[in-house]
Amino acid sequence: MSEDKEAQEDELLALASIYDEEEFHRAESAQGGEIQLCLELPPDFKVVVKGENKTEYNVSFLPPLVVNFEIPADYPSTSPPLFTLSCKWMTRAQMSSLCRRLDELWEENQGCVILFTWIQFLKEEALGFLGIQSPLEIIRGGSKAAMVQFGGHPEKAEEKKKELMNSKSEQKFSSSSQLDPRTVLLMDPRADLLPQLLDFDEAQRQRVFDSRVFCCGICFVEKLGSNCLCFKECQHVYCKACMTEYFQIQIRDGNVQCLNCPEPKCTSLATPSQVKQLVDEELFARYDRLLLQSSLDLMADVVYCPRQSCGTAVMMEPDTTMGICSACQYAFCTLCKLGYHGVSHCKIRAEELRNLRDEYLSATASGQKFMEQRYGKRVIQKAVEESFSRDWLSENCKCCPRCGTNIQKVDGCNKMTCTSCKQYFCWLCLGVLSKVNPYSHFNNPHSPCYNQLFLGVDPDEDDDAFWSDEED
Repeated sequence: MSEDKEAQEDELLALASIYDEEEFHRAESAQGGEIQLCLELPPDFKVVVKGENKTEYNVSFLPPLVVNFEIPADYPSTSPPLFTLSCKWMTRAQMSSLCRRLDELWEENQGCVILFTWIQFLKEEALGFLGIQSPLEIIRGGSKAAMVQFGGHPEKAEEKKKELMNSKSEQKFSSSSQLDPRTVLLMDPRADLLPQLLDFDEAQRQRVFDSRVFCCGICFVEKLGSNCLCFKECQHVYCKACMTEYFQIQIRDGNVQCLNCPEPKCTSLATPSQVKQLVDEELFARYDRLLLQSSLDLMADVVYCPRQSCGTAVMMEPDTTMGICSACQYAFCTLCKLGYHGVSHCKIRAEELRNLRDEYLSATASGQKFMEQRYGKRVIQKAVEESFSRDWLSENCKCCPRCGTNIQKVDGCNKMTCTSCKQYFCWLCLGVLSKVNPYSHFNNPHSPCYNQLFLGVDPDEDDDAFWSDEED
């Protein structure tokens, strides 16, 4: 084996041992390969989007600079590696500058292996060499997005803005030699660059998170990040096993708005994508449905179809009380939830009179006026009177066990006679008494009311009242 061949093999083996498979991939058919380099960004590096509104994003990673190389037979003694540079967010002019710098590094180290030197330069020094600083600006207009690098002093930023304005006219007169043919722009100029930058940054952050070890804040067991969940807002970390059980309990109980960080007083919420990772399809469908319903409940212009078999959300039209369900075509009043009744007052069920009275008496003057317009003043007055009557009856009367007539006991013993159907019954247990011998109920030792015929009777009352059958 020649010295060049041996040096090539040693260098490729060294690169394979230094970088993982995602960063370095050796070609199978030829002496060459591909290197994907994520440039090291300084802390708090920002991407700024300029358009109608200025938006700022913190990023830790940008899409990689890709080096495809092929090693000639006389490398490293005579010829350098053949290579191309490609990137999504750099301009061809910037990549051309990097190509020229790589050529210079080869000239300075001719006769020695150069790939590792090139990789270190691109990874650690490329941003400084090109003068790229935070913030990295994206100018969005229409369907196009252009990447522009500003940073450092305001004067330099202004100069670069002017360069951008003159770039189109300069390109017309620039010679083709200024753009290195070894550069490849991976991004369609008409495509929106921002989503790709943010998606890549998110994926790389997750990859770094998965490789680290965290202590779960619930079970206090150390686990890899790939087995943990991190809340986005607060960055608190818990293992997936604990969070799965936590999410399942909350969703089954219908508390879909309470999938927040378990840390006391922390208000960070789990995202739907995080919930979907940890629960099964049936439980996630319930979570999604309840979350949508709770969101609709907060909207003042949304009501639900009152039909129990339907329940579809219906948008209320302004200045009308009629709602029409888009699913079953049922027309209903959005106030009382009964069939639409036009300009007539809302009808109210008998069992709702008490609630109506309480609502009316506790309402403000404007609220009472609205209720009078909605139900009618007569209905409101009737509700108040009848509900008070019902309260009095429930407190002072009992219902006949045979016909249900309300009976009030003024005095006398506990053997009662219904004024409507003439049935004898016990005032204490409301049991039906024998018409032949109604007092046997109170004389039977096995009866629950044994010896209680006069229970609750005032002993100072006239003795005749104790024995009167007619006045029961």
